Amino acid sequence: MMMENELAASIAEKIAGAKTYGKLVDEDGGWSSVKCISFFQYMQACLYDPQYGYYRSGPIRVGKEGDFYTSSGIGQVLAEVLAKYALDYAALVDKPLKLIEWGAGTGRLSAQIAAAGCERDLDWKRKMQPILIEDHPAHAEAARNAFADISCLSDAEPLLSSSEDAWGETWLKQPSIVLANELFDAFPVHRVQLVNGELMELGVAYHDERGFVEVQMPLTDTRITNWLNRDHIQLLEGQQTEVHAGAVDFLNKLEAVMTSGRVVIIDYGHKAEEYAAEHRMLGTLMCYSHHQTNTNPYSRIGEQDITSHVPFTFIHHSAEEGGFQVTSYMTQKQFLIEHGVMNMLQNHNSTDPFSKEARRNRAIRQLLLSDQMSETFKVMVLEKG
Repeated sequence: MMMENELAASIAEKIAGAKTYGKLVDEDGGWSSVKCISFFQYMQACLYDPQYGYYRSGPIRVGKEGDFYTSSGIGQVLAEVLAKYALDYAALVDKPLKLIEWGAGTGRLSAQIAAAGCERDLDWKRKMQPILIEDHPAHAEAARNAFADISCLSDAEPLLSSSEDAWGETWLKQPSIVLANELFDAFPVHRVQLVNGELMELGVAYHDERGFVEVQMPLTDTRITNWLNRDHIQLLEGQQTEVHAGAVDFLNKLEAVMTSGRVVIIDYGHKAEEYAAEHRMLGTLMCYSHHQTNTNPYSRIGEQDITSHVPFTFIHHSAEEGGFQVTSYMTQKQFLIEHGVMNMLQNHNSTDPFSKEARRNRAIRQLLLSDQMSETFKVMVLEKG
């Protein structure tokens, strides 16, 4: 079979050189032992391959012309609340802060926060240094442009860094707020399944006629069983779920370098009882391409997003085990209300539905009344020091 692109060929080559084997089950129930890699390795390559990965190459992935929208795309309400939140925390610690967005994309949210912060506090630029961590070249360039459009910041470009360089920077050791907006859903995951009463991992093999195929393989990470037991997750026969080892690795590295500050995680997800509920027999993995969803991660290699919902019980326990304190967990709606969004509603006499006040009020109502984003999205705050 001819490979669809260079990344697919690279992954197939990794599989050919693998020392791990899995069970490939055919349509008749028979099986054969084949070389494979874990789904974690496959997803890592699809999204983060340095040359061809989805988050490392290609056109801008976010917005109308991309494959998906983020919560920062709904007006500036979230940004205004986060600007107030950051200023409140700066006043609490009585120190200037590094305001770090990890996985900043096109920089739109950070730019909106900065614009809102400038309006709220004339001393914003002294109190906050915006730092954007982004590995996609087109996104990084868009982030520069996003800040250039803000008049009060025209003389202060944000600091841009790759994720690899960020770990060695001194600013990560200074008082900071690390904003992780829709970051954790894109970390690579292990996929596991209960098969004949035994917990198996889903791996990926390459078949000359069928292309990339799923196989059953032994667990490749010794932590998986302990994590599921810790979170009281018991799968039904045949049920699949995701285990977010990539998120744990990120949290452990972040805790090791941070000296003081908060990590604000905004993402869609659930607690353990919902995450592995009976109606989720196939887990939560989804793929996005041109604003269309599908459940096939084995097509459009490196050209579609692969995500899974965030298991917040798992993140909570893992963060605490790693040295963070979990200070709050709530829906995005609760977070917005708790941090003053209702005070942002404006009375106005204008009959123009497109006036600034009318658009602002609509954005607030959309965030608060939506039966999807405002409830599905959660906010978890971790603290260090």
